[in-house]
Amino acid sequence: MEQTFEWFGARGLMLARTGSDREYAGAVTGCDGVELVLLSAGEIPRELAAGRIHLGVTGSDLVRDRLADWPDQVAELAALGFGHADLILAVPACWVDVETLDDLDAAAAAFRRRHGFRLRIATKYHRLVREYLQDQGVADYQLVDSQGATEGTVKNLTAEAIADITSSGETLRANHLKILSGGPILQSQAMLFAARGADWSNGAGEVLDRLLPVLGLTRPEGL
Repeated sequence: MEQTFEWFGARGLMLARTGSDREYAGAVTGCDGVELVLLSAGEIPRELAAGRIHLGVTGSDLVRDRLADWPDQVAELAALGFGHADLILAVPACWVDVETLDDLDAAAAAFRRRHGFRLRIATKYHRLVREYLQDQGVADYQLVDSQGATEGTVKNLTAEAIADITSSGETLRANHLKILSGGPILQSQAMLFAARGADWSNGAGEVLDRLLPVLGLTRPEGL
């Protein structure tokens, strides 16, 4: 929240929280007609897709994972330059023969033959991971849901590998995990999005046209 406020403030739009920490509203100065609502990062993709908010700041990873055909539902207005993190695949560091996706594919097939069930990958990014592995030809696996402490699922024997967001990799190393080579599934950061399905009539479109020049942005095609 603080970094978002700083980003807008540097461009002349001042955002401030009002009331107590338990209240979810704020004040906006610098452009008439703009109202501020504070939501969790995970709620914002859903609210954008439903058209209940016009603009939202959240991670690009959350939008891409939670919204099918996301470009049809939201438009990217700006990358904000903070909140950088990579969505990666990681396996136990002791798996000395598993360094690449091809190695993981072979290990997954061997795991299924040996144990009679598919290798488990713990993640909360089901859509992104499933599509990525499908594109890479990895088939013998199952995704298990993990909404917190994903790095600990291997140690707790509820998964054999993980797909999760990481910035420095320190937590992975602390849990004796290593990142597979070949680059991340997704490089994420905080983004400003606009809802394509929101009601831009009743003056909202005009407010957007006043707001975008303040931020140094232009209206995206189709909005």
